[in-house]
Amino acid sequence: MIMSRIMAVAAVALAVGSTTASADFRGEVESARANARAGGPTNERDAELLDRWGCLSGTRSNFCERQHNGRHYYRAQRRHRH
Repeated sequence: MIMSRIMAVAAVALAVGSTTASADFRGEVESARANARAGGPTNERDAELLDRWGCLSGTRSNFCERQHNGRHYYRAQRRHRH
């Protein structure tokens, strides 16, 4: 009984810790994207995050334009029902 409570508390602690870490990471990516909208990445970490996760569509900095032009986007073919 005590062991199951300890395991439950440990599971909750892990869940809370991972949500906080992912929220911090999402904030870091959004900060890098905001810097890109303002004219480009301001540091090496921002450039790394933008390379990995991409700029928002419509961002008109030189960095994002080069990044977008270097990638190929493919649309899924639509199947029409007859």
